[in-house]
Amino acid sequence: MMKKIILSASIFATAFSFAQKTIEKPKFNEKLATELGADKYGMKPYVIVMLTTGTTKIEDKTKMAELMKEHLANIGKLAKEGKVVVAGPFTSGNKQNFEGMFIFNTKFKEEAESWVKTDPAVKAGVFGYEILPWYGSAALPLYLKHHEEIAKENP
Repeated sequence: MMKKIILSASIFATAFSFAQKTIEKPKFNEKLATELGADKYGMKPYVIVMLTTGTTKIEDKTKMAELMKEHLANIGKLAKEGKVVVAGPFTSGNKQNFEGMFIFNTKFKEEAESWVKTDPAVKAGVFGYEILPWYGSAALPLYLKHHEEIAKENP
C-alpha cells in the first residue's frame, strides 16, 4: 500500500512539474500591441451590433436566399476591410429576438452604424439592430486570419 501511495505521489509530482514547465507566460510583444491598438491590459474598445428580427418578412424563399447571399458577401467585404472582426448568427431563438451579431473594429457607435447600414438585409428591413460599446482583447482581429485556414467551405 505504501508503494502505491509513493508511486502515485511521484506520478502526480512529475505531471505537476511538467504542467508548470509548459505553462509559461509569453513575452510582451510591444510592436504587436501597438499595431493592434492595445492598452496596457491588452484590451481596446469595440462596438457590438446585435442584429434583431426586423419588421419585414420575405416569404419568397428564392428572394430570401439571394438577400442572405448578399448579406454574407457584405460581411466578407467588411471583414477584408478590417471593419468587422466577428460576425455570426445565433443558432437558437432567444427572448430578445437576436438573430446575429457583429463586433466592429471601432470605438465609435456612429461609425459602426454606418457600416451595419451597408448590410442588404438591414436595408431591406429583415434585420434591425442594437448598438453596444464593448471592451475586449485587442488580439480579437487575429482570429480571422486563421479562420480561412480551418474552413473547408464558405457559406
